[in-house]
Amino acid sequence: MKITVAIATTGRPQIIGTAIRDLARQQRLPDRLIISAASRADVDPRDIAASVVAPEIVFGPRGATTQRNAALARLTDEDVILFLDDDFVMAGDFLLRLEGLFRDHPDLSVLTGRVLADGIGNSGIAHQDALQMLAAHEAAGDAGPGALRPVNNAYGCNMAFRCAPIRAHGLRFDENLPLYGWLEDIDFSRRVAAHGRCLQASALAGVHLGTKSGRSSGLQFGYSQIANPVYLFRRDTMCGGHALRMMSRNFAANLAKSLRPEPWVDRRGRLRGNMLALADLLRGRLEPRNILTLAGSADARS
Repeated sequence: MKITVAIATTGRPQIIGTAIRDLARQQRLPDRLIISAASRADVDPRDIAASVVAPEIVFGPRGATTQRNAALARLTDEDVILFLDDDFVMAGDFLLRLEGLFRDHPDLSVLTGRVLADGIGNSGIAHQDALQMLAAHEAAGDAGPGALRPVNNAYGCNMAFRCAPIRAHGLRFDENLPLYGWLEDIDFSRRVAAHGRCLQASALAGVHLGTKSGRSSGLQFGYSQIANPVYLFRRDTMCGGHALRMMSRNFAANLAKSLRPEPWVDRRGRLRGNMLALADLLRGRLEPRNILTLAGSADARS
């Protein structure tokens, strides 16, 4: 079985460098490693030279969906492609177990792992702390066969797809969800899952560092918090109730915390983005790509 690991990265050369070096910890190496970057400055040549798997570097427009599509365009005869965030740290047996699950379950089309800790909701997790968490997980005997359970979608920081339906149906990430591409993992997962099962495997363990640099501005992300669920509802890849709950929860959190925002979150920018999106919704001109014209440069506290 051939497995490709694909990582999209922008403006975080130290983070992607660590991710490349981390592959040496895998008991089963990937057959290909594709790094999809927005510019040459995104990847340090020294990290490329030191990699245990020679990386293929692809350059293209900035954005999670466009950069992941650039990796999909490079597929040949792979069986599985695993998309990782550049700040996701895999347990050492992640790829070995991934291969076994796809081999033993031929009806499996989408697979995501168990996130032991996620720094996206706080100030972030240090790489060394992540390694300690994974070591404790293995020492505790929690790395057994584990359970498989159906899920609606893969989580964007670690999502594996069988390549056959992607090739057969020309599936791609929706580039109408630009930049950070929020919820693109749900949309793509649901379209691939139309051709097989979508599961979470508890045996696939990892830690998402939640590194804050290089993300969309709070203003842009706040707009996406409203625009993207509405867009996916219109595309029938998200039910109306789920979209409404997601938008309401995010708006309420941004409103409540805007008075005393967390240091790592631009709550006021997000709230302003929410309000702009709601205004566009009422005017009938709400579209995810509107964030490309919003003022405000990238903010580490997105």
